[in-house]
Amino acid sequence: MDWIKIFETPAAAENALPENLPRLLVVHGRRICLVRRQGKLFAVQDKCTHNGESLSKGTINYLGEVVCPLHQYQFNLKTGRECSQRSHDLECFAIRESEEGVFISA
Repeated sequence: MDWIKIFETPAAAENALPENLPRLLVVHGRRICLVRRQGKLFAVQDKCTHNGESLSKGTINYLGEVVCPLHQYQFNLKTGRECSQRSHDLECFAIRESEEGVFISA
């Protein structure tokens, strides 16, 4: 597993990512939905497993789930699990923060 630096510092990540607003991140050609929620970063595959819509175009609900904008499928940001088990789970990516920067596993 490779660790790819995505922000120079944790503060830079905080400044670039508004709370509960999904953002698209492309790492080595892979589309990843990146979310900052309650001060913590989460990264899941950007493609909804139901119909392929971009989850970075979706929203985050009060339970901390990313909601697909097309058919409102909901996925847990920590586990990638589709909450009603109607679709396959999402792939999750580990995030590591240190004084050296913010890194994602890829």
